[in-house]
Parts: sequence; C-alpha cells; structure tokens
Amino acid sequence: MPDLSKLVSYPRVRLGQFPTPLEPLSHLTEAVGGPHLWVKRDDVAGPAMGGNKTRKLEFLFGEALARQAEVVATFGGLQSNFARQMIAGARALGLEAHCFYFERRPRKLKGNLLLAQLMGAHLHFIPLGGSAGGRTLEQSVRLVRILAAVTPGCLGRRVFFMPVGGHTVAGAMGYVLAADELGQQLKDQSIERATVVLAAGSGGTLAGLMAGLRLMDSAHQLLGIDVGRLWRAFPTSIAALASDTCVQLGQPHQFQPGDVPLIEGTYVGAGYAQITAASQAAIRQVAQLEGLLLDPVYTGKAMAGLLHQASLGRWKRDEHVVFLHTGGLPALWAYDLA
Repeated sequence: MPDLSKLVSYPRVRLGQFPTPLEPLSHLTEAVGGPHLWVKRDDVAGPAMGGNKTRKLEFLFGEALARQAEVVATFGGLQSNFARQMIAGARALGLEAHCFYFERRPRKLKGNLLLAQLMGAHLHFIPLGGSAGGRTLEQSVRLVRILAAVTPGCLGRRVFFMPVGGHTVAGAMGYVLAADELGQQLKDQSIERATVVLAAGSGGTLAGLMAGLRLMDSAHQLLGIDVGRLWRAFPTSIAALASDTCVQLGQPHQFQPGDVPLIEGTYVGAGYAQITAASQAAIRQVAQLEGLLLDPVYTGKAMAGLLHQASLGRWKRDEHVVFLHTGGLPALWAYDLA
C-alpha cells in the first residue's frame, strides 16, 4: 500500500468530491463484444466543469498557499483543462492567475479559453511554434518560468508556477491517492485485475498512477494513449516523475522509459487538439450508447485508442478495462462535430 501517512503530511486544499464514481459501460461493452468496460468519472470532480486536474491542484494549491503565493501561473495548449481548473481554483482562493500559450491569440475565444477569460485570468499568447515547438517538457517549463518572472502582473510578486498539466511530484500525489481509491472500488466489484486506459497529454496523471500502483504492489495495469505528440523524450519525462514520486513517499523505485505503458503517436492524427475521424466516431458512439460525453482533445482520442485496441483483441472477453474520464467537456464547444 502507498504510505498514506506521508501523503497526509503534504499541504492540501479541498477542491473536489471524492471518491468519483466507477460505472459500468454495459451498452458499449455489448457493442464491442467484450472486454467488460467501465468508466472512472474523474470528469465530475472539482470546479469550473471539473476534471482530473482537480486531484493535482489540491496538492499544488496546498503548496502555493504554504509559500504565501499571490499569483499562480501555468502554460498549456489553447484548450488546456489544467489552465481552466487552475484559474477556477485560484479565484476561489483569492489568487491571481496567469496562463501562457505558445500560439497566436485566436480571433474568438472558445471552450476553455472562453471560460478562462470569463474567470478573469491574464492570458498571454506567445507564438513560439505550437504547444511545445519540438522541445522537451522540461525545456518548455524552464522557458515559461523565465517568461513569467518578467511578465507585468507577476514581476515583483510571490508567484507560484505550476508546470503544464501539473507535471510535478506534488501534482502526481493526487493520482497516487486515486490509484488507492480505484483499487478499493475494483476490489468492491471483485475485480482483481483490470487495465486502466487514459489520455496522456503532459503525462502527470499517468506518472502518478504508475507510482501509486507500484507502491500498492497492484496487479492492475495501465495504458496511456498519447493525444498530441507534444514532447520529445516523453516516456523519459513520465518515468522520471513517477520515480521522483516514489522517492518522496519513502519507497524508492527507479522507472525506466521502457516501463512507461504508453502508445505514442498512433492515435494523435495531425497533432495535438486536431480531431481525428476515429475520435469523432468514438465521441458519437459513447454519447449515443451511454449518454456519456467525451471531448475532442483528450478523452475522444483516448477512447478511440481503447476501442481500436479492443478490436485488435488486446483484451479477452472476460477481462476488465477501466476508462479514466479526465474531463475536458468545454472543448466540445470549440469544435465543429457536425
């Protein structure tokens, strides 16, 4: 089991309602012909339409308040769910929020950007070549830290910087707890072994789950679906974060890039935030069979990957697969899905 006593010692604010539901997808299971499909509803947790970032932000804001921050800052893609949820948390806690984007400012703000503006965030658009421009995640973090330090509104104030997607040890702690939570829910369903499928954007959720399942000595497995081909050396970054998280919890384990259960590139299509025919079909199928809404940027691509892997026979009919719904619904209004 994870050392939950150490987790309790970390500063934390409460932004979400946990545990989130674990629900069967019986109609989709029937349509696919097995395996048994489930959904873990992290999309319903937290402020501003919720999502998986809530778990990370509870620890990140705990750290920010402990450092007496006045301003929080992050960066991400135009439809960043982390930015939207960070802004909501900041407003609830009386903090100013700044968000940086490596894109030109769109003529019209839609989806997550519209909500960010509505909540009064300071939005900075710096067209440096897409969300990452071929950099590693760590290089992008260093770049935005420098930009944030000299940006009006941040200069001379106590700024707490949150890397893209909450890709820090503090952020990963939220998904160590989630691994324990999900493990108990699966045990209550008498499921001893399942595969958890999730979208991988910044990789922090996957890293936290890797650390959590390792510390639990769990038989459950993970499968991350790359949704953007965003970063160079992506598995290396995820492995490092999972390793650092285990160290912080007093149970060192060294993950290697090859240990990261990630399908890179296959389901990305033209790139991050570029909808694919398969993801559009997956969004429609899940909506019509289950009344469950997915988004075009993250969960649509992850579900397309799950359904394709199931069609290839990756899992037997009697096996169990849990889809981690990470949220992202505001992005639905930024795309033409007709």
